[in-house]
This record gives sequence, structure tokens and C-alpha cells, in this order.
Amino acid sequence: MPPKKKQRWTTAQKNAAAKKKAASQRGPKRPHRGQGPAGDAPRTKDRWRERDGAPSGGRPQRVRSDGIEDRGQRAPGRRSEDNRGGYERRPRREDERGGDRRREDSRGGYERRPRRDDDRRRPTQRFEREQARRPVEPVEDPEALRMEADTWTKSSRTSLTGPVDVAEDNGFAALGLPSVLVERMARDGITTPFAIQEAAIPDALAGKDVLGRGQTGSGKTLAFGLPLLARLAGGRARSRRPRALVLVPTRELAMQVSDSLEPLVHVMGLRHKLVAGGLSYTGQTAALDRGVDVLVATPGRLVDLLDRGALTLDQVEVAVLDEADHMADMGFLPSVTRILDECAPGGQRLLFSATLDRGVGDLVDAYMVDPVTHNTNDVAASVDTMEHHLLLIDPQHKKTITARVASRPGRTVIFARTKLGCERIAGQLREEGVPAAALHGGLAQNVRNKVIGAFRTGAIPVLVATDVAARGIHVDNVSLVMQVDPPGDHKDYLHRAGRTARAGEKGSVVTLVLPHQRREVTRMASAAGLEARPTKVGPEDQVLVDIGASEPSGEPIPEADFRKLVDPRPARRHSGTKGPRGARSHRGDDRRRHGGGHQRRGGGQGRRGAQGA
Repeated sequence: MPPKKKQRWTTAQKNAAAKKKAASQRGPKRPHRGQGPAGDAPRTKDRWRERDGAPSGGRPQRVRSDGIEDRGQRAPGRRSEDNRGGYERRPRREDERGGDRRREDSRGGYERRPRRDDDRRRPTQRFEREQARRPVEPVEDPEALRMEADTWTKSSRTSLTGPVDVAEDNGFAALGLPSVLVERMARDGITTPFAIQEAAIPDALAGKDVLGRGQTGSGKTLAFGLPLLARLAGGRARSRRPRALVLVPTRELAMQVSDSLEPLVHVMGLRHKLVAGGLSYTGQTAALDRGVDVLVATPGRLVDLLDRGALTLDQVEVAVLDEADHMADMGFLPSVTRILDECAPGGQRLLFSATLDRGVGDLVDAYMVDPVTHNTNDVAASVDTMEHHLLLIDPQHKKTITARVASRPGRTVIFARTKLGCERIAGQLREEGVPAAALHGGLAQNVRNKVIGAFRTGAIPVLVATDVAARGIHVDNVSLVMQVDPPGDHKDYLHRAGRTARAGEKGSVVTLVLPHQRREVTRMASAAGLEARPTKVGPEDQVLVDIGASEPSGEPIPEADFRKLVDPRPARRHSGTKGPRGARSHRGDDRRRHGGGHQRRGGGQGRRGAQGA
């Protein structure tokens, strides 16, 4: 017979044999909780028994029913038996869990802090029912914050009630505007048109292309807004097809134009919408779906919405380019060209700009047909109600003179070159007792709205801004513009100066000039048409007294008081913020405990004052 082959085991067979052998060596399985060996009655309190032959005088050794001895010590975290036969977890020390999860309430008991989202357990049905009955607070989007901060039209207007009789000498009625527009403006005390309005409105009403050249603050918004609304009267926009477009370079200018036109749009039975970066897409797209007659937009956001398919411009009858030279400076000309290409051919074009350089002239040649040109003051700072002061100062006196000029009564706008410069100057003024707030492009949109709103209401009389505010912020009764850092060129000077002496009001422009800036500022003043030249001034000179400068109080304004001035609304408290002394929400504490290496802050209390935005 052939020899019998040796049988080879597979790996699975080897593992099964090894498990069987190990099980036979371990003995019977360990009993479950509350049970003894098989066949015995359930055991609860007699789990331990004393071993026979324990040493006399010593602690009796105890042996569990499965033969495991108790040495009198347990490892950390081991569960001990309670008097009901179950187990309870011993409380962990505070240093093992990164701080106590409980805090004492006003009744002497404890309430657990709300868990984070990543360790939240599924709520019970009862909890879900209670949450469903609880009222849901609406979530504010940036556009809602803007509307709350920008509820003004013009702070200097005195609105009238009841019917308004239009005088025979009303200049707007003579221009051929609809009576509802004339009456609405008369209700706000606007009865006499400015030069650019009187010149441009008749041609715009006739459907001609208009090229308006004039300095800021000359009334250009109504110069194109009034004839635009008059030409759209009686029509209705289709969904996603606006009938008129007003293109502006910045968010702030878009808000200003929207607020100026809002009451006039409503009396004409039309609808308008503001489309700008930093605001909610949801509200903008929803309004476009319903239909918008007048669309006020910035180039970047409008191109974005075009790419998304949220609207088309093939029904635009009137297209307005406001501050075209500023759009060229910001590099928006390619976007502007694309937008105009998508507008309906043959539509009316209205372009307003201080200058025609840097590509603005090319836009006029390509998109305007026989434009009628109207010049007002021809880009020169020749406003009769505006005074200009070029103060040559020593560097060590710059901070003192700035504080004295800023402490004068009335609204003051201070211009600085950089964002950090704005924050530094505003902080120094508050240390001297002058309420001042910074405004620059580095702030969130809702913060900028709150600052502008506080400045308009007079809660903050001094606004320290970069050039972002030079072309987009219109506030009435700004009696002085101060340039701590001289502008880069004469056009920036004109736009900064245009924040004061608007619409016939009086104002002053003060520019601080250091010795090494004297030649450059003199050249800039000549290009801007100024007769003033740098004059040596000290902190005690009569020139500052004539401007209205005064000694500041010198008492620093606390940060908490300053934030109340900017945002007087009470802080909204989240759910679960009840606790001693009005404790705030613990969400920030959770992030500090669990997200940063379990660091303990404030002596383990987890209570640090929240710093506002």
C-alpha cells in the first residue's frame, strides 16, 4: 500500500483548535452580573465570601465566586457596587475632564451646561415637543442689519405731513418732471434744483445720452435718478429682467443711491433693489425673481449674478454709470464693459464722472451716441461755501492738533491713509475723551453699518476713515473734513473734500502737512484749483481757534461705553444663558475647554468678558 499522506491543517482549522484549547484551560465562563455558577440562584449582595484560613488579626481576604481575589484596591475608573446590586461610576476629578461641567444656579442646585454639537445626544420626543412649542427667533442676515442701520433718507430734511402745495416757482416742476415726484421732494423740503440737475434733467427726459462732469456733492444722484424714474413710469418689470440699471463702484455709494431713490421709487409705483457684495444672496435673488424696475448694483456682484443666471440685462432701457472714474481706478472697466455689452442695444446711457481719463473716455466713445455734455465747476474745488486750510506743523504736534480739531462741536470726518492708521487715530482720540470710530475696508459689513449709523445720528461725532469713505458716504451737516494724511493726488483731495459743504451747506477742509510733504501738497493744491498754500501753525495759534478747535476733556472713554454708542441695542442672549449674575452663554467656554488643549482660563471658572466685534 502506498504510504498515507500527512494531513495538513488550514489556517482556519488551526485557529479554531487554538481557541478550543484556550477555552478548556480557562475553565467555565465567568458568570453574569447578579448570577452565581450555573444552577445556583441569582446572587446580589452575597457576591463575596471570606476565604477559609484567613490570617488572624488581619483583614479577612475576600474571594469572588469565580475565584478572583479582592486586594482592597481598584484601578482608577473601576466601578463599585451600590446597595441595589448595580454599579455607579465614581466621579472623576476636575483635572481629568478639563473643568466642571456643572455650575450652580440661583436656587442652590446644579444644571448641566449645554453639550457641544459633536457630543450632543439624540433628544427625546418630549424634548422635541417642547422645542417645537418654543418660538423661533428670526436669523438676521447682513442685508437686514444694513436696513436697520440705514433707515434714513437725509438727516437734514424736515418731512411734512398732509397735502403739499407745490409753489409756482418750484424749479423741479419747470423741468417737466411728473407732479408726484415734485410733490414728494417738496414734502422733504427739496424745491430748488442744483446746477447739474437743472442742466441734465431736460436732456435725460428727452431720451438723450448725457455725460455729466462735476465734483462730488453737486447733486448728481437726483440728476440721473429723477429722469430715470419718470421714463419708467407706467411699466412693470418681468422676472429677472430689470428695466433700469445704476452701476456704482462701492457698497457705500450703492447704499447712498438706494436710500436717496427709495421714497421716489415708491411714489412712482415701481420696485428697486440694491445688489452689492457683502450682502445676502438670498434676498437679492428673491427680489430679482419677483421683478425689479431699478437695479442699483456694484460691478463685482452684478457679474457674479450674471454668471449664476440670476438675471439678464436684455430689457434694460436706461443704464447709468455713476463715479465712472472711480470704477476705472478700482480696475472695474472690464466688468463694466461686459455689463454694457449685455444691456439692450439702443438704450439710453447716462454717465457721470469727475474726469474722463484712465479709460472713461473710451467708454464714452464706445457706448454713448452723441452725448450731451454738462460741466459744473469743471473738477475744481471752487465751492463758495467751502474753506481750505493747509496747516504746516511739526511732527511732535500732530497728535495734539488732531485731538483739538476733532473735539470741536459738530460732525467731523478725519481721513487717514491706512486701516491701521484709522484704528490708531480713533483709539488716541478716545483716550483724549473724543468719541471717535474707525471706518475702513477691513471691518465686517454689519460693523461698518453700525458705525455709519452712529455717525449719522450724532452718537459718534468723529469718523476716522480711509478713502473707502471718500466716494460712498454721504452724511448731512458734516462741517469739517480733516486730512491727517494728505491725499495721493488732487482727485482724491476733491472727493475727500466733497464730504462737507454739500448741497449749499458750509464746511471747512483742514489738511495737516509735515515739512517733508510741503512741496508735494503745494503741487497737489495747484492741480485741484486751490488758492491756499501751506501755513506754519502751532498748537496755540489763532488759526485753530478760528476753525473751532478746543481742548479735549482728557478723560478716556471706556471700551464698554464706546460700544454702547456704536450699538445701543441690548445684547441678545442665547437660550441656556440663565445663571448667577446673568452669566453669558457657555459656547465660547466649550471651545476653550475642548478645542485648545483643555486649557483652563480665568482660574478654572471659564468666565471671561466677551469682546465685541
